[in-house]
Amino acid sequence: MAHTIVTSTCEGIADCVEACPVACIHPGEGKNQKGTDWFWIDFSTCIDCGICFQVCPVEGAILQEERPDLQRTSS
Repeated sequence: MAHTIVTSTCEGIADCVEACPVACIHPGEGKNQKGTDWFWIDFSTCIDCGICFQVCPVEGAILQEERPDLQRTSS
């Protein structure tokens, strides 16, 4: 099961993007509710390694489960 980036919590720091071994994390369009850049995880590519979860400094921005209701892929 893939991980999920909570769009409204993500602050666009992008540590996860650099750490992802399969390049499944992509930038979203525009800004989120907090006014920051945001990213999303391609569930079909994610290998559930958990590196994104480990490197993200924003508490609650990445969940260890697939939650499409909390992650969007565009604005």
